[in-house]
Amino acid sequence: MVGSRLLPVTNSARAQMASATTFSAPANAPRRRSPPPPPHLPRFHAFSRNLRPAPAAVTSKMEPAPAITDRQGTAGGPPEVAGAVPKLLDESEIEPRGVRDYIDWSRDLVRPDGGPPRWFSPLECGSREKGSPLLLFLPGIDGVGLGLIRHHQRLGKVFDIWCLHIPVMDRTPFEGLVDFVERTVKSEKSCSPNKPIYLVGESIGACIALAVAARNPNIDLILILANPATSFCKSQLHSLSVFLDVVPEPLHINIPYFLNFITGNHMRMSSTYAKSVLSLQKAAWGLSESLADIPPCLSFLVNILPKESLLWKLKMLRSASFYVNSRLHAVKAQALILASGRDQLFPSREEAERLCSALPNCRIRHFKDGGHNIFLEGGIDLLTTIRGAGYFRRSSQLDYVSDYLLLTPDEFQKATEQYRWIDLAMSPVMLSTLEDGRVVKGLAGIPLEGPAVLIGYHMLMGLELGPLFTRLFLERKIHLRGIAHPFMFDRASELLMPDSSSFDSHRLLGAVPASAANFYKLLSRKSFVLLYPGGAREALHKKGEHYKLFWPEEPEFVRMASRFEATIIPFGVVGEDDISEMLLDYDDLVNLPFYDILDKRINQDAVRLRTESTGEVRNQALYLPILLPKIPGRLYFLFGRPIEMRGRREELKDKYKAQQLYMHVKSEVKNCITYLKEKREKDPYRNILPRLLYQLANGYTAEVPTFEL
Repeated sequence: MVGSRLLPVTNSARAQMASATTFSAPANAPRRRSPPPPPHLPRFHAFSRNLRPAPAAVTSKMEPAPAITDRQGTAGGPPEVAGAVPKLLDESEIEPRGVRDYIDWSRDLVRPDGGPPRWFSPLECGSREKGSPLLLFLPGIDGVGLGLIRHHQRLGKVFDIWCLHIPVMDRTPFEGLVDFVERTVKSEKSCSPNKPIYLVGESIGACIALAVAARNPNIDLILILANPATSFCKSQLHSLSVFLDVVPEPLHINIPYFLNFITGNHMRMSSTYAKSVLSLQKAAWGLSESLADIPPCLSFLVNILPKESLLWKLKMLRSASFYVNSRLHAVKAQALILASGRDQLFPSREEAERLCSALPNCRIRHFKDGGHNIFLEGGIDLLTTIRGAGYFRRSSQLDYVSDYLLLTPDEFQKATEQYRWIDLAMSPVMLSTLEDGRVVKGLAGIPLEGPAVLIGYHMLMGLELGPLFTRLFLERKIHLRGIAHPFMFDRASELLMPDSSSFDSHRLLGAVPASAANFYKLLSRKSFVLLYPGGAREALHKKGEHYKLFWPEEPEFVRMASRFEATIIPFGVVGEDDISEMLLDYDDLVNLPFYDILDKRINQDAVRLRTESTGEVRNQALYLPILLPKIPGRLYFLFGRPIEMRGRREELKDKYKAQQLYMHVKSEVKNCITYLKEKREKDPYRNILPRLLYQLANGYTAEVPTFEL
């Protein structure tokens, strides 16, 4: 591709934009994207006006982007059936970008043109889904607007992306930039009142986003803030800016802190860096590439940050910090702060904690190895981060079912990495039951067509979840959607966790908060739903209660399953007693000094389920048991014979018959557990030593045998 340039917005240029760029010229036309242009056409479509005109009766000639279609051919949201292929781009489909690409793409943008700040949209963002929300990117101190270059292709699948470009010699003050963005936000909100607007800002761009949110508390905004410059007065830049006057140009760029504006972590900014673990060959190539990028970075920094502009922007940073900090109390919008652990410009980790305590609807995601320009570094996927935090939605309210996006292969691998040790240490055994009642190895007895509800025993700490999700997905192409405790989705819960992203993988895998409405929506989409009637009481049981079912008396799931003619698949799992021994349970912990303070924060302030139920199931106290690890044994799964609901809707309206079926399912789960407990005694590979010897002889990828069926 040739160098990018901004098109002058003349009548003749508008016609060229409509045929060659991402948007049609009319301001109110449906924002649909055309196919990527030939190499000789520009990379961007520019908006040089400060505010889009009022809507007019103009019709776009562009074809709308095709809706996603699932295996049954139903148009609409993401597919929710077994065997569905993820529609988002994965790493193999994304052209790698690095600092060199950022510099090459930026050269034409930073040429002095005398123009004001403006919006542009990268062509490579591609064709997005219908109803995609608007994402406004607010750049850092460089002002170019290409800080998301690594993320354009992925974000462009689900967002309508506009990037703010601030010319090098532009002297619009901070409040002027806030006014500019605010007018755009209000204009776009009037066109799409039911959709949120995303403001993604880094450094001073994050300050602009916070200022706009503070001035517009009634507009539905979602803020993604990367290393906000609200801590400018605590940074090294604040003191170094005093001495900048005596440093001759262009030597001012060689000051380490100023050099970090663009260069940051050289290795993580190379185009080859995509993951935290690289092969030796890729690491060597990335190192050589990053070293080769330093001279172009220096010359480019002189172009985008001449001394006069740098002095102006440092003053603007100071005013932005004061302006925003005095108005934090007015920010009501959702905010997600991305904090780098190695930010050499600002104390971002500490500032993120301060902002989170000041903002009522804020969450944090830490990146311990990240530098200041985190969006230009590899190892972070912004779209995955937004989705994992539960911040992706298309309307005014988050819908965990309709707003869910299927995993890419890379996301699936990362989300299930935490469970890999279970596969390695315990070689799970998967058994299923065919329609004729025969138990077979593998998952052949599980139907491929939804809707279906998997009902089973919830092992201590949910240790069975990893193998359950991964094996069903890999062997049967079944994407399982779990009904989870609301604790995993609550902001207050994150503040109690040592890692604020502890539950992100569950959200990425498709877990939804427990509610009848979510259960209904999943079944209506023919999903495979994982439901534990015992819930947290079963997963956090006490001493001597392993393999004991704590089910409510009411047949909660039977009528809903019959309404959608969903297949019920009972299953049992054993092996927790081969993994660990419980030292302290809830009854022991509450007797410890000061534990009552933590217990109150967890259980009295958390969302409570089944408060009107009777029996033990209503005592779902959340706690972290103290366990003593054992030499790992083995996990065993048995999926019982599927129970068809087809044609039984009217029959199961009768409470007695619904209760009978409910008890039958419970009995089947118990039978599965009893079968596995008896059979595992005959497994010659139940202990880890025989399994290791088998794998040494046959290779670590070989499946370890088990008992005879």
